[in-house]
Amino acid sequence: MVSTFRIDRALRALGNTLMLGLAAFSLPACAPKGPSRPPCPAGQVCIQAGNVSEPVTLDPHKSTGTWEDRIIANLLIGLTDSDPEGKAVPGMAERWETSPDGLVWTFYLRDANWSDGAPVTADDFVFSLRRILLPETASEYASVLYLIKNAQAVNEGKAPKEALGVRALSPKVLEITLNHPAPYLPELAKHHTMSPVPKHLLDRVGEKWVQPGNYLSNGPYIVTDWKLGDYVRLVKNPRFYEASKVCVDQIYLYPTPDATMAERRVARGELDMNADIQSNRIAFLRETMPGYVRTHTFLGVTYLAFNANVPAFKDRRVRQALTMSIDRDFITEKLLRGGQKAAYTFVPPGVAEYTPAQPPGWAAWPLEKRQAEARRLLAQAGYGPKNPLRFEIKHRNTPDPMLFMPAIQADWKEIGVDARLVQNEAQIAYAAFRSRDFDVADAAWIADYNDAMSFLYLQQSATGPQNYGDYRNPAYDALLAKADAEVDAKVRAGYLAQAEALMLDDAPVAPIYFYVNKNLVSPKVTGFVDNLVDQHRARYWCVDKGTPVTANSVTPKG
Repeated sequence: MVSTFRIDRALRALGNTLMLGLAAFSLPACAPKGPSRPPCPAGQVCIQAGNVSEPVTLDPHKSTGTWEDRIIANLLIGLTDSDPEGKAVPGMAERWETSPDGLVWTFYLRDANWSDGAPVTADDFVFSLRRILLPETASEYASVLYLIKNAQAVNEGKAPKEALGVRALSPKVLEITLNHPAPYLPELAKHHTMSPVPKHLLDRVGEKWVQPGNYLSNGPYIVTDWKLGDYVRLVKNPRFYEASKVCVDQIYLYPTPDATMAERRVARGELDMNADIQSNRIAFLRETMPGYVRTHTFLGVTYLAFNANVPAFKDRRVRQALTMSIDRDFITEKLLRGGQKAAYTFVPPGVAEYTPAQPPGWAAWPLEKRQAEARRLLAQAGYGPKNPLRFEIKHRNTPDPMLFMPAIQADWKEIGVDARLVQNEAQIAYAAFRSRDFDVADAAWIADYNDAMSFLYLQQSATGPQNYGDYRNPAYDALLAKADAEVDAKVRAGYLAQAEALMLDDAPVAPIYFYVNKNLVSPKVTGFVDNLVDQHRARYWCVDKGTPVTANSVTPKG
């Protein structure tokens, strides 16, 4: 039997969703517009791209956001890079080989130059990998490189940087020694944490190297302008090793936190693309802007993290009660409606060589049974009508969380929990999560490389800032360590699945749904290929100037 509260909640949520949808195309013609499209020099190809958020930094060793990676990946190329389908292909390394035990990797670098003409060398990579791991760099991503020999000790200040298992055998030969086999290293090597930075420039100007005017690139583009709150401008790098194959001459990347406003700017031709779409707008946009909507299965998960430093969340029963009482199907099927799938595990389907762990037993129960069990668990933990559980949920103010967070708040109200919503800009929210300034965090994670470890390491004790809830379980850590040491892919996957099942039973996080990637792209842009990791290097793009681009007559006004 469905409670009247459930019916009322459904009607309210659907009503709110409808109002959001109507508002997005019924604004008066005087609605504010974005900046007019900058002129493109004669004979050049230019693209205007919405990039969701303002970058905090363009330093690859200090970056944490996908909106930063979308810029950095066009400026700097690591040992490997993404092809149009998001797969790892040779980058600065033309080829590589591994020792029989899988611990020693040797990369042979191509002849390539920085944008000032200086050669890219193995010493640049040695310098860069040491730099990201130095404690004074304070990289929040450093732990992703702990697979390198002595990396954790260097990062924790327990070993000198020279102890890191990286060395230049010659100017064009780099050797990396690992703590354990990592067949996914070529996938990781395209991530910005392994991007090189120009040693000769940092030796001269230090941390000012990252400013436009100083910034040196080894990739297809150079950053020439960064106007805060407006745009980052990239221009083609004539010294890129495949510059002759790069079509687009200039790219402007704009922060577009309001997806519906960005949608209207795409429709007006001010933007050629935007890196997000409000989920409940997808069906409407497929009809009104045919050919623009691009969605694809994605290696990403949205989840809530419970701060283990909050007394209530030290109790496993409380965490379990909260995660089991969320109506994920309502969120994905009634609110978002963009192809997202309800998540009862943490690692998304489709990850290479991995069979996801079995969901918790309660995942198959009807919602009413889950809510009843949640009330029982809360009562055991000492919470109920006379002593209600109260806390704050800190969430991102991006389109999808603004839709589903009120639904989660309502789900928890149904079991007697008083949860207050507090919204922040995405960058501010994540900064709070990393500093543990939250009770419950609304977070999301996109795979840095196509392997289950890219998700499971987030809850590892040694992970640091990105283990938002400070989950610590020696048994979980031990299973991940066994997986790291295992050469056999199937046996390794088994250890990872055991670790995931253990973590899900502890419930330090509440997975909500698995992502689809969502891009709004003008049909005139060619070379933009939908892929599993949502990586789209601009070096492959071009513009078909002969493609007529018109939107349906019911395109959003504004």
